[in-house]
Amino acid sequence: MRALTLLTLALLLAGCTVGPDYSRPAVAAPEIYRGDSPNSSAAVSTQFLGDQKWWDVFQDPVLQQLIRTALEQNYDVRIAATRVLQAQAQLGITRADQFPTISAGSQVSGQYNPKTSRAFPAYRTNAGELDLSVVWNLDFWGKYRRQTEEARANLLASQWGQRAVLASVVSNVATAYFTLRELDLALDVSKQTLAARQNSLQLTNVLAKNGSVSALDLRQSEQLVYTAAETIPDLERQISQQENSLSILLGDNPGPVPRGRPLTEQPDPPGVPVGLPSELLERRPDIREAEETLVAANAQIGVAKAALFPSISLTGLAGFESNSLNNLFSHSQRIWNEAGSLTQPVFAGGALRSGVRLAEAQEQQMLLTYEQTIMNAFQQVSNSLVAYQKGREFREQQELLTAAAEDTDRLSKILYQHGGASYLQVLTSENNAFAAELNLAQAQLDERLALVQLYNALGGGWD
Repeated sequence: MRALTLLTLALLLAGCTVGPDYSRPAVAAPEIYRGDSPNSSAAVSTQFLGDQKWWDVFQDPVLQQLIRTALEQNYDVRIAATRVLQAQAQLGITRADQFPTISAGSQVSGQYNPKTSRAFPAYRTNAGELDLSVVWNLDFWGKYRRQTEEARANLLASQWGQRAVLASVVSNVATAYFTLRELDLALDVSKQTLAARQNSLQLTNVLAKNGSVSALDLRQSEQLVYTAAETIPDLERQISQQENSLSILLGDNPGPVPRGRPLTEQPDPPGVPVGLPSELLERRPDIREAEETLVAANAQIGVAKAALFPSISLTGLAGFESNSLNNLFSHSQRIWNEAGSLTQPVFAGGALRSGVRLAEAQEQQMLLTYEQTIMNAFQQVSNSLVAYQKGREFREQQELLTAAAEDTDRLSKILYQHGGASYLQVLTSENNAFAAELNLAQAQLDERLALVQLYNALGGGWD
């Protein structure tokens, strides 16, 4: 047994791990994102947007509570957590193949034989057996170590996948909440506009009865009322449906959703420095998940190559066996045996070589997927950065347009009251002002959603 142990240790020390060791592929990352200024990316003292906690980016207390609820109850988050548990269990199963399998067994039997003749009287026999068996498939070529490396990479991939789900849930809840607040804002604008137009219609009715205005003016005033009124049911429908969608994200049944700050009062982060593209490789969960999948595929090549070499296994059995239970543990009743086997594949019709080529092709596919994920990430950050910057500029211009439209509406009404303008001009200016206010609400939403998309594209929200 001592010689066998020394031989086993020598074989293990002399063993090797076939297949390529993983090294991160070189990626041609740009120096800065398109749409970003060099000064903002090089600002070392400023915390980058992707590194900020989600509660620092989204400072509405009600939104923060909704996100916390979603992170606890959302079904996608909970399903992702079970995938991590499965990967952990699979790693434990795979890693166990590197170690010996030890089992113990016992057996006790008794037999009574009746008397058949005076020469063969009745007698009883008792027998017992107790043994310990060991089976060890030596990992001389690193097959099981590569399988463990693959399982560990799959575990890390599932963990990064879980983080990607967390970031997605944070982004989706914020998007749904801001959309809901924009619909609330549009509904308030529509109701205020409807109330003002109803008052104007009442005044026009009085003037029409006195013959001060024509029937055309009266009909045009009614048209203004109906235009504002028709938007309210549709907005209320959208609000209910948006609340239902947000409730599902929270893991709840469809129902009302609490409100916090209005959309116009949502604070912006002090700055949105996006950092360097090379840092994205470490931060984005989907990139890290793709890389761990590549690591697993690389390890599978070693598993496939190890199948080309001999497999070595050792077995041993030791214990006691006796036909008399009272002598079971005596020195003379000891039993043992040991054996070793070596099996070399000779002919498999090319299956083993094809297995290596299959693993190499799969590894190449994962490499391309990894590179594609990085390219898509760069594109998403650039698109979101441009959308946020241009969305802010558009919102600023829309504010000026809305102010001008509201002033035009006010002046046209004054001119109409003094006979300097027709009611058609009042109709046109009021419609323009109403449309400008709704467009401003949409512009404010687009700017806010661009910030959410930028934060998600930078890999923020999962920690």
